[in-house]
Amino acid sequence: MTYLLDALQILTGYVVPFLLVLTLLVFVHEMGHYLVGRWSGIRILAFSIGFGPELVGWTDRHGTRWKLAAIPLGGYVKFYGDEDAASVPDYKRLEALAPEERSQTFLGAKLWKRAATVAAGPIANFILAIAIFAVLFSVYGRQVADPVVARVNENSAAAQAGVVPGDRLISIDGTPVVTFDDVRRYVSVRPEMPISIRIERNGAMLDLSMVPQRTELTDQFGNKMEIGVIGILTDQEAGNFRTVNYGPIEAVGQGVLQSWHVVTGTFDYLSNVVTGRMKADQIGGPIRVAKVSGQMATLGIPFLLNIAAILSVSIGLLNLMPVPVLDGGHLMFYAVEALRGRPVGPAAQDVAYRIGFAMVLMLMVFATWNDISMFFG
Repeated sequence: MTYLLDALQILTGYVVPFLLVLTLLVFVHEMGHYLVGRWSGIRILAFSIGFGPELVGWTDRHGTRWKLAAIPLGGYVKFYGDEDAASVPDYKRLEALAPEERSQTFLGAKLWKRAATVAAGPIANFILAIAIFAVLFSVYGRQVADPVVARVNENSAAAQAGVVPGDRLISIDGTPVVTFDDVRRYVSVRPEMPISIRIERNGAMLDLSMVPQRTELTDQFGNKMEIGVIGILTDQEAGNFRTVNYGPIEAVGQGVLQSWHVVTGTFDYLSNVVTGRMKADQIGGPIRVAKVSGQMATLGIPFLLNIAAILSVSIGLLNLMPVPVLDGGHLMFYAVEALRGRPVGPAAQDVAYRIGFAMVLMLMVFATWNDISMFFG
């Protein structure tokens, strides 16, 4: 009975939230491809959520097979003339088609229509993230605090630089600081990197230099991560904690800004991994996404929606990587085609797709290893 209850808890606490979030993100991504492809006059054979054997599905009046497949870890839109779900062209079949039929294939569409169709998937993910953030900010508001120091930790980077309680942070490396969260976001991805902070003290402006210290933090769920910290805190009296409510237009603007923060934070983290300033252990796969989704679900719908928005931006960015088999790889080929005036040859594309698939597979193995290490390390 205990094992049954544990299995039920895992199912309801982790698997269900994970599948709900992933299905939403995949559906929106593929719907972007589908809608622009249809608008471009490209015939669409299948719209699938998941891979592998079909569990349930139907065929619409346009001949598109809509289906839910057995392996719910992605999805695809298959266009007429494609060899597989990765939109690799079936050149032999294309050569045998009549001109009228060829015009309905993906490869037979004009270059800009192909590019628009491919780019529509990641763009749809960005739009979804902005919409989710906008709804959260308009319905629940946003918790903010002024960037005023209430306490400075002993022997911290801020203490060594001369920061004292009551100082107001004005800018970091020339970037204006509006809220205390702006400070945390900027500093956290810059461990052991010199930064310059302008503060206001008793009406006077001071410029201080410091180096954020690399620190391992543990969140309320026991997840560990390394970030940069300078050792300052605020409180209700100094920071004036409050909830800011936004109207619909302002909320959309804040949604764009929040999505941009996710983009820049991702690139900052990856650059730190490449330069060795941060570990690559935060790169995770489906297991980590399931765990985080379940954890956020225990905190309530707003937290689950927030992680869904962050993941939507991440999926959009991942698919824009210039790696063959990903959307960014296809766009790279189209850029070359635009410059050369003719497509990249089938043989070269085949080699590139094989290399791209190997790269994606290695990334998946690495991410899964991180996921396993997270549980058993």
